[in-house]
Amino acid sequence: MKSFLHTKSIGHPIGHHIQEDSSLRRCLTATDLTMLGIGSIIGAGIFVLTGVAAATQAGPGIILSYLLAGLACSFAALCYAELASCFGGCGGAYSYAYAGIGEFFAWLVGWVLLLEYGMNVPTIAIGWSGYVHSALHAIGFILPHEFITDPFNGGIINIPAMLIIFLLAGVLSLGVKESARFNELLVFIKLSVIAIFIGIGLFYFKVENWHPFLPFGVQGIVNGAGLIFFAFIGFDSVAAAAEETIDPQRNLPIGILASLLICTIIYILVAAILVGIVHYPHLNNASPVAAALIKVGHRVGAEIISIGAVAGLTTAILAMYYGFTRIFLAMSRDNLMPHFFAKVHEASQTPRRLIWTVAFFMAIIAGLFPISHIASLVNMGTLAAFIAVCGTVLVLRITKPTLPRPFKAPWNPVVPVLGIILCFYLMFSLSGFTWMGFGVWMAIGLMIYIVGKVIVLCKATA
Repeated sequence: MKSFLHTKSIGHPIGHHIQEDSSLRRCLTATDLTMLGIGSIIGAGIFVLTGVAAATQAGPGIILSYLLAGLACSFAALCYAELASCFGGCGGAYSYAYAGIGEFFAWLVGWVLLLEYGMNVPTIAIGWSGYVHSALHAIGFILPHEFITDPFNGGIINIPAMLIIFLLAGVLSLGVKESARFNELLVFIKLSVIAIFIGIGLFYFKVENWHPFLPFGVQGIVNGAGLIFFAFIGFDSVAAAAEETIDPQRNLPIGILASLLICTIIYILVAAILVGIVHYPHLNNASPVAAALIKVGHRVGAEIISIGAVAGLTTAILAMYYGFTRIFLAMSRDNLMPHFFAKVHEASQTPRRLIWTVAFFMAIIAGLFPISHIASLVNMGTLAAFIAVCGTVLVLRITKPTLPRPFKAPWNPVVPVLGIILCFYLMFSLSGFTWMGFGVWMAIGLMIYIVGKVIVLCKATA
């Protein structure tokens, strides 16, 4: 029990027992972190969820749904910002839980985060493969069906999904600064495409398409917010970059909050323009933004949207992949995962051994399994992590009231309590299958932890 409740020293960054061969390089600025957050948050969801939610849930009121969802995410983001300014390390919510509550709870949070990030990477890679296939098909280059689909759906192997994972493994192996520059290039492309859509949309915007503004009533705004909430997932990956950040006490809160604010504004603008171009009932399709541009005669603009979607998915994979390796690295340092993976490459100062091992398993999942039907597990893991972070803020405010907090979440305990309530509400809206899968995952994690402790105890008493 003493081991279960053991916490890391508050006076030092998480993971302060770091050997020289496992240290990371501090080189990320507030701008790098903000771009990392934007790259992670804005994926293909902006080009799909906006139209679907408007057509089926909120109508033009989708604008208010994005505002509500962004406000809801801000509760968790403020808690992340507070904890990120207090502690170092590369484990994100796992490290915060270890500092505030104890090892056992930290293990559960880390196990949940590995589910969130580990399932997200191959899931997004499968989506990336689909968009690339569509783009190549548009220019007359058709990939064989058996090599872009998993065996469960009539194919042999999804090669593009595997290739993008290995490609990004190579990028991450070069170094965190190089990865940040690659991410920033793709974020620039993605934001440029969004700007083009907004520019074109303004010429075809019709106020009458906003009528009626709330066809589904006020409840439609709430339902729409529940659907698009997951378009905001990703800002938590910024917290995993603490150990590689210059002046993390200042730059981490900036990166987390700025990326969320910028993405919320972008989402609201895109939603406002989209429901102004086309009347909302016509937006319930797989590519509503592209379909809207085609409807007004801009086929070239629709093709440009595909480029933005590919760039958006690439940055989302990169950010999630990065977050997974840093959380796994932190757990390896604490001997909660094999210490073999704690070694950092001397030249690039990246955990190459871990990066390529993870790449192999994620590529197998992306290439051979239809993971899309369990993608909701990602949402469950994310919400559970948000609850853990908000709960850790509450605990530390009571148990460590004098802890230096360069950034403090305002209106304590209102902000963390609202964050917990909202996340629980959204978790209970997920399917029974998702809850069952999540329960199985947590049971496996619990078993691994207990077996590991028994082995350690046996060695100590031998």
